[in-house]
Amino acid sequence: MKELQRKQTASVKYTEQELAAVAKRENNKKRSYLVVNRLQGKHVPVSPGKALRMFGSLAELLLEEYRGERLLLIGFAETATAIGAAVAEKLGALYIQTTREQIQDVEYFYFSEQHSHATEQKLVKDDLDRVMERVDRIIFIEDEITTGNTIRNIIELLKKAYPGCAGFSAASLLNGMAKTYQEEYAKSGIRLHWLLRTCHDSYEERAADCRGDGICHGCDSSLPAVVPEEYRISGCRDARRLTDGTLYKTACRQMGREAVERLQPVRGERILVIGTEEFMYPALVLASMLEEKTGWVRCHSTTRSPILVSSEAWYPLHERYELRSLYDRQRTTFLYDLSAYDRVCMVTDAGEEEKEGLYSLINALVSCGNERICVIRWCQA
Repeated sequence: MKELQRKQTASVKYTEQELAAVAKRENNKKRSYLVVNRLQGKHVPVSPGKALRMFGSLAELLLEEYRGERLLLIGFAETATAIGAAVAEKLGALYIQTTREQIQDVEYFYFSEQHSHATEQKLVKDDLDRVMERVDRIIFIEDEITTGNTIRNIIELLKKAYPGCAGFSAASLLNGMAKTYQEEYAKSGIRLHWLLRTCHDSYEERAADCRGDGICHGCDSSLPAVVPEEYRISGCRDARRLTDGTLYKTACRQMGREAVERLQPVRGERILVIGTEEFMYPALVLASMLEEKTGWVRCHSTTRSPILVSSEAWYPLHERYELRSLYDRQRTTFLYDLSAYDRVCMVTDAGEEEKEGLYSLINALVSCGNERICVIRWCQA
């Protein structure tokens, strides 16, 4: 029971009002609500500096706790990919994210995230095979943990594949686990860390109170009236494959330096940076570098999650844009609460063949009054 009361000592303290906004999922019978983190840079546009500082606060909880251990961090797609990358960089740890995308010529661990809109998750087994004998501990990184069942299912897969393998921990921005779930973790020897404890007792009721009368825009994937500037930058590291957290951050910053040099931002310019689905961290890194130059940048990402939008002031999301995915034209994605900016930069590792996804995103931006749009493609070579 002592493990349940592990003290959280990040230098920056956060409140539930700052981080945990309740929204209503669309057509999801497994869980009617979604906790939207206002500072995470996924659904709500946010200052990238605030998002990265929050991720750094989570890293602080782990630095002393696991000093000297050889760590592998696993971040969950979509929403925790940037959190995991940022924490891995601070800890100097190995890093890999789960994915819903298809990677050629690899073997996977398959598992499900039952409450999610897109339940299938994958983890590249080939990469874990190479390093498990050199890892003392695996830390799963999430934006929010409620039951912890998904993580426990993966741990069982890993224990079967690698008998006597590393210890396990889980770290999240938010922890809403009931006492019984925490006790199960403690009995299993899985250590927990979080920035903020939340209580979900009223979340179903709060989600039900939303009127769902926000503005929804259908998908327009026709040829846009605005032709964006497009830049190709090489040196992409793919966090869907095993990487070193420090080297990943270095590669992202190199991409950011090249992008800033080409964009030539000016002080006072209001810029929006958009990442695409699982590809969040490089967008936040570039956004933070632009923020240093201009003083005002916002960042968020497209998502597979269909969330109801509503007009109430307390509700986190008010306007929704339906898009085609830049990775798969058959997939629907969404972007929330757009407005007009001096410039918009889309950052992606998607291939160039999915034109409908790019067109739908540009058309959504143009409909909000954005005329100066650029696309930054981070490529392998």
